[in-house]
Amino acid sequence: MTSACVFCRIVLRESNADIVYEDDLVLAFQDLYPKAPVHLLIIPKRHIESIARLEPDDEAVVGRCVRVARILAEQAGYGERGYRLTCNTGPEGGQVVFHLHLHLTAGRRA
Repeated sequence: MTSACVFCRIVLRESNADIVYEDDLVLAFQDLYPKAPVHLLIIPKRHIESIARLEPDDEAVVGRCVRVARILAEQAGYGERGYRLTCNTGPEGGQVVFHLHLHLTAGRRA
């Protein structure tokens, strides 16, 4: 965890977020600036900067993030209808917060 990271501060409850899911490895919350009717951010609780910084031991937590995305999409009614799961990596890939996160969006066609 790093105090400079807004997502780490959310995990530590030092910053507010509308949390919709939490387990021992993963946290999910509403995006502050939604791009679709459903727009959730799914993060590992442990600070991992990006996909580009993944280590072999990170496979389980990334897999959990993807599985949680599926669960949340189903709970929102989009499991069969469809949803998008996006992970921006690095500045040129559109990553703004440098804590690995998946965007789950649904309810609007691309």
